[in-house]
Amino acid sequence: MNHEKLCCSVCLDLVKDPVTISCGHNYCMSCIKCRKIFILRPELVKNTMLAELVEDSKIPGIQPAPADLCYAGPEDVSCDACTGKKLKALKSCLVCLVSYCKQHLQPHYDSSAFDKHKLIKPSNRLKGNICSTHNEMMKMFCRTDQKCICYLCCVNEHKRHNTIEMQKEFEVILQNVHRRIQTKEGEVNVLRKEIEEILQSSDSAEKDIETIINELVSFIKEKGSNLKQQINFQQKTEERRVNKLQNKLKQEITELKRQEEELKPLSYTVDHTEFLCSYSQIPKLTDSIDSPSFRICPVKYLDNLERAVSEARDKLKMFLSEEWNEQNQLLGRISHHFFTMPPCSFILYTAPFSLSHAYNITQIGVGQAV
Repeated sequence: MNHEKLCCSVCLDLVKDPVTISCGHNYCMSCIKCRKIFILRPELVKNTMLAELVEDSKIPGIQPAPADLCYAGPEDVSCDACTGKKLKALKSCLVCLVSYCKQHLQPHYDSSAFDKHKLIKPSNRLKGNICSTHNEMMKMFCRTDQKCICYLCCVNEHKRHNTIEMQKEFEVILQNVHRRIQTKEGEVNVLRKEIEEILQSSDSAEKDIETIINELVSFIKEKGSNLKQQINFQQKTEERRVNKLQNKLKQEITELKRQEEELKPLSYTVDHTEFLCSYSQIPKLTDSIDSPSFRICPVKYLDNLERAVSEARDKLKMFLSEEWNEQNQLLGRISHHFFTMPPCSFILYTAPFSLSHAYNITQIGVGQAV
């Protein structure tokens, strides 16, 4: 009996639970498939006679496939040794150039004849490892042409080229990649240290600038306090001088009023000679208001000082603006060229920020005005 006639045309194994549809085809119940079009789905009935015939005809060579075997799907690598429905390949042999399932791969593990065969993950590109010119396995690499070749190519077309075994070339490539990784990691470490130096330099610069500004503010406050003390001292001096003159004038006014009282009785006499003689005997006042020692101080005697302080303020603002603009331009150049420069210390590229020469306020005009 031809046992293939008892196989399902879908799974290619002996039919399981055979059914016959109206078109006359026999299938496994689970594999039922027919291209004939029916208005209504036909009722499927088990073909008892065919099922018994299948049971009686079973032989070891065509036993149904075990449930644990995996058939190859559209995207899987199939076993080249399987007949009928192919199983999923477990390994591919670079010597045989064939892919094997678990069952057909077993001889490679059991027989010493396959010891030199190299097994890899299943691949559909085994044919790509064969030289199209000499039909030999490509195990060499031509560095001159940057292509894989076979041993015969080495003694013919690529005889004078720089060739090397593919395995050694692979090791060289791995070494180069590993060396480049180490180099890049070293550069990353350098940049990490550079970032730390930048942060430290930035923190140090911020603290130094804050200290300098605080010193400058303290210096200006100190000079302002000195100016206030001098102004107060000058004010009190002028007040004492004016009060002294005021008291002297009051004394003169009192004396003049006394003389006026003494002269009033004499003003009624008809004899002017007697009046003049009597007036000449009255004590005369000294240091009158016409005396050269009496000086009137202008009200705005501090105008020069205010003008000097204003000029000092303007000069200091101008200087600080120029200095800070220069620092901002420098920081801008650092930001623009930072990634194009080799690793270097941030503090070496940054000019020191100092306002120490701005402390000499007396050179700007305040000192001379006091």
